[in-house]
Amino acid sequence: MNLPLALATFALLSAEPSSLPPGHPPVPPGTQVSPATPQAAPGGALPQGHPPVEAGAPSAAAPSGPLPSGHPPVSGTGKAPPSAEELLKQLDSTEGLKDREKTFEIASSLGRLYYLNGRNPEALTYLQQAEARAKSVRDVFVAQRKKLGKAALATAEAAGCGFTAGQALESMGAVVQERAKKGDAAGAAACARAALEPVLDVGVMRANAHFLSGDSAAALAVYGAVLEVEPQHEEALFGRSSLLFETKGEDLAALKQAGEGFAAVEAAHPQSARGVAAKRLVALVNETVTAGGRTKLLASRAKDREIRLSQAPTGPAQDAPRPLTQEMMDSVNNTERTPELEQGLAKLVEEGEEHLAKGRFKEALANYTRVVPFQPDNGRAKAGMAWALVSLQREMAPRVWGVAIQTAPAAVEALGDTLKAKGDEKGAKALWQKLAADAPGFNTAGLQAKLSQ
Repeated sequence: MNLPLALATFALLSAEPSSLPPGHPPVPPGTQVSPATPQAAPGGALPQGHPPVEAGAPSAAAPSGPLPSGHPPVSGTGKAPPSAEELLKQLDSTEGLKDREKTFEIASSLGRLYYLNGRNPEALTYLQQAEARAKSVRDVFVAQRKKLGKAALATAEAAGCGFTAGQALESMGAVVQERAKKGDAAGAAACARAALEPVLDVGVMRANAHFLSGDSAAALAVYGAVLEVEPQHEEALFGRSSLLFETKGEDLAALKQAGEGFAAVEAAHPQSARGVAAKRLVALVNETVTAGGRTKLLASRAKDREIRLSQAPTGPAQDAPRPLTQEMMDSVNNTERTPELEQGLAKLVEEGEEHLAKGRFKEALANYTRVVPFQPDNGRAKAGMAWALVSLQREMAPRVWGVAIQTAPAAVEALGDTLKAKGDEKGAKALWQKLAADAPGFNTAGLQAKLSQ
């Protein structure tokens, strides 16, 4: 059994039968520690820079002056601020919003709002527009930084940039251009680097959005663009290294680059969640490189396991969960629970249900084993993992199925509804029949009615 499945099974079985909370130990595949983003305000996320609003409090009167170019229309005053859902509906209905010219601040705020609410395609549009507005500043930085070589950059204060909190990127860009025209390479580079700080955040968000949309190649490219400006950027380093390890498991050069990135995160941020995870991942990457790639590493581990089983007086079942160390569990527990991670896990559950409905049980199981260690109380994931194991006739299936029907029978029944809605009526009835047989006291009338349809 691979480690992700062992982690997921352990999470389900360790608390039996009470309520339960690209081989990739000790951090499961799909773990993506993403940039810290502001928590949604009561009622939903608000654009970056919006003042905090107490729940239910009336909003301030609308500004009397004109809105910035490209800003969507704002509705009436004297009401509580709109929820994220209401705001998104208003934005969605604003004709031509995507094509309007926007400042960096407006485009990045729109991108962040869509990103925080799981609307990655729209988020990518606005985040790309924001980065386009910053291109001239970035170009100056790259050119001036090249002139300086390895010399350290001064801070904006030391360089006398004169920037103030909340100053618009366009205004800071004017200062940067003026310094460059005067031949002040050090000053231009220092001011440009300070001006690009919010642009780096936008870049990491865009890389994460690409990753969550399934485009790993684009995500790697954008992480790389962030690191071109700030080579020690923690989130970009960890994100790129994780993706390289997941997607380039046979490319030794890419694996070595991933190991160097993890080592840099560990060195610069030893106490952070990413730093703790990076320390363990450095060892795993080195082991993978030494073995000659992930395939050879897994083959070697399988051979070792075969030898151990052959030497054991009473060999454990082939599906018995692999023993987990406290270090392995800590790596899961220490992973930062960001909105991006939660959105990614929800997407994995939805994909797992689609796999189940299409009879792709191994693919479904792979999805659920990436979710359950982080969300062992997720009834949908618990039910899906149990049904995938039952369908694959794995030896551990009875135990995991037993936990699922004892702790989340409603979620198991609901999975049948999902399978039927997705066209797998045969699978739905098979699930309901097994649920009715193994949990005779649960919703007998309801299950019989579904089975008789």
